[in-house]
Amino acid sequence: MQKSGLLIVIFGLFIVGGLAVSVVENQVTLEGIEQGNGKVTSSEVVSISVDMDREKILRGVFAVQVMEFKEDTISAKILDPSNLEIISEDVNEDMFEKEFDVTESGTYQLIIQSNDDDEIYVAGAIGPLPDANKKLLLSSISLGILIIGMVGLAITGIIGIKNRKKSV
Repeated sequence: MQKSGLLIVIFGLFIVGGLAVSVVENQVTLEGIEQGNGKVTSSEVVSISVDMDREKILRGVFAVQVMEFKEDTISAKILDPSNLEIISEDVNEDMFEKEFDVTESGTYQLIIQSNDDDEIYVAGAIGPLPDANKKLLLSSISLGILIIGMVGLAITGIIGIKNRKKSV
């Protein structure tokens, strides 16, 4: 019984390790991304700013999530460091995401606005496009470690049940 207890602890640690790698993956994915939220109306906007270096970052990404989605009410725009509008999009779904080119170094701004007088709660994020290779590598490692832990726990449990039936 001591052997199976030790195996349960080991495979449990694999699961914890897989979850820890998943947390690291999340942090790497969101590295450099600024997030914000608030209520927008026809007179109030939510503005989120992020500094991006053209030497390091070629593509940016922004996302908008609308909690109480109404058709044709929310729009988002991106201003470059010169305060020129480089993207303007109507948000026609509750979750919207789009990439943009980083043309110069400086502060980029995501501005979320509404043409409705009713308050609508929104969340937004803007920053560098996450490195797909890093994300794929870390998610593969995380998934692999989790699968090893779960399969190990399942096999240990099955063997433990079989051994218990033999001893009875």
